[in-house]
Amino acid sequence: MLETYLPLWGFIALMIGTPGPANMLMMAAGAQHNYVKLLPFLAGLMTGKLLLIIAIALGLVTFLSNYPLLLNIIALLSACYMVYLAVQGWTPNKTNADGTVKTYRYRQGVIVQPLNPKAWTMVTLAFAQFAIHYNSVFEKYILVAISFLFGQLVFHSLWCFAGILLKKTISENIYVHRGFILLTIAVIIWAVLYR
Repeated sequence: MLETYLPLWGFIALMIGTPGPANMLMMAAGAQHNYVKLLPFLAGLMTGKLLLIIAIALGLVTFLSNYPLLLNIIALLSACYMVYLAVQGWTPNKTNADGTVKTYRYRQGVIVQPLNPKAWTMVTLAFAQFAIHYNSVFEKYILVAISFLFGQLVFHSLWCFAGILLKKTISENIYVHRGFILLTIAVIIWAVLYR
């Protein structure tokens, strides 16, 4: 029975583990903050993916495929939002009115995944290629959702730790920090153009 799920889990690991807008945001955020400060953002990313999974399971992709202009507008808005998030870290250690250092928040994370073209693609493919072969509602919807959430927890955390490690290894050079941000923006643009 386990061999039935291994292809799905391999697909999820490959899709979530490779560079994409959410991973690049986690790496850039990791280069700015510690992991604990980013847990709300990570929880938001996971919540956003769960909302996207539910929407796709209910037929959102089928509905939107009839409106290509709307899909293009969503892609453009998503790129703008994720670039906005990345640029928020351009000046490190910005502070809020109360003097605390600004960090990525839960609600920002919730919005990222529904606006992430890579997330749409991976969830749609997971349902079309893997879940279609499962018989029970649990397998088709609950197992797929739990698998994505676990994959996000593992791989987004690893990308965050990569950002933290790179910051410690390379030093706190402002140019390296901004290089992370520019790399994130490049991946976001690539994801939107080649979706």
